Amino acid sequence: MAAEANLPSVNKAWVYAEYGKPADVLKLDPNMPLSQVEEDQVLIKVAAAALNPIDHLRLLGYFKDTDSALPTVPGYDVAGVVVKVGSQVTKFKVGDEVYGDLNEKAVQNPKKFGSLAEYTAGEERVLALKPKNLSFVEAASLPAAIETAYEGLERTEFSAGKSILVLGGAGGVGTHVIQLAKNVFGASKVAATASTRKLELLRSLGADLAVNYTKEKFEELPEKFDVVYDTVGEVVKEGGKVVTIVSGAVAPPAFFFGLTSTGTILEKLKPYLESGKVKPVLDPTSPYPFSKTVEAFAYIETSRATGKVVVHPIP
Repeated sequence: MAAEANLPSVNKAWVYAEYGKPADVLKLDPNMPLSQVEEDQVLIKVAAAALNPIDHLRLLGYFKDTDSALPTVPGYDVAGVVVKVGSQVTKFKVGDEVYGDLNEKAVQNPKKFGSLAEYTAGEERVLALKPKNLSFVEAASLPAAIETAYEGLERTEFSAGKSILVLGGAGGVGTHVIQLAKNVFGASKVAATASTRKLELLRSLGADLAVNYTKEKFEELPEKFDVVYDTVGEVVKEGGKVVTIVSGAVAPPAFFFGLTSTGTILEKLKPYLESGKVKPVLDPTSPYPFSKTVEAFAYIETSRATGKVVVHPIP
């Protein structure tokens, strides 16, 4: 092991020992043993952790057949400072500010020990150095959402000059699909759907056409799009390529994909994040203090979040 800070043997962590509603099963454990650090991992002093819809589904037991064994400390997205490095780690050193999605595969044996703790361990390959212009809160909001947005666009072979319709443009993933399509991939036209109060956000992120789904049906838009990126689970019958991140919402020719988390995407997007061409989008209620993590989960459950919900500071 490389040099490391003086570390406690236990830390505070949110944990659940059975599946159910967050208010019923999520408990704060003040004496959770620290994560073991494997050769290819670093130990992170967590500064901020973001919640994703998948955290809530996991807690409810939606994929318990492929989940890791309970008890579980939830949390996929993390931002913090490296305090210990495994013997095979070459990219990071103690003191580095890093961020990432801790779970390489979202629903296949995700980590028992996630980001909603004072300390957590993550593989070198899922992490990247935090862009210097971003706060820990902003950085924590990005990994799962921006990686999902990017990988979905790649899977559709999206490229400069193509048009795209984003269903659910104001959510965690949708806000990044708009920005990446426009400012990284060079889309000719970006349309996106949201409710009335979120239309201005879509335009500010780069959407050429903001569609109010409470008043207009996207199926009745006069234009046809090369790609439809569905973040909300619509059944889409379109001529172009349709990609969805909502399991069970797929009818051919649409296809579903699940993210493979990798720090490589974050490294690739670092210039766009540092230049401000791609920006984090935080829900106005964020950040939630660590003590209010259950309330943060309750808010995720409403499906009303704009952008991302983040927990910070973490003691």
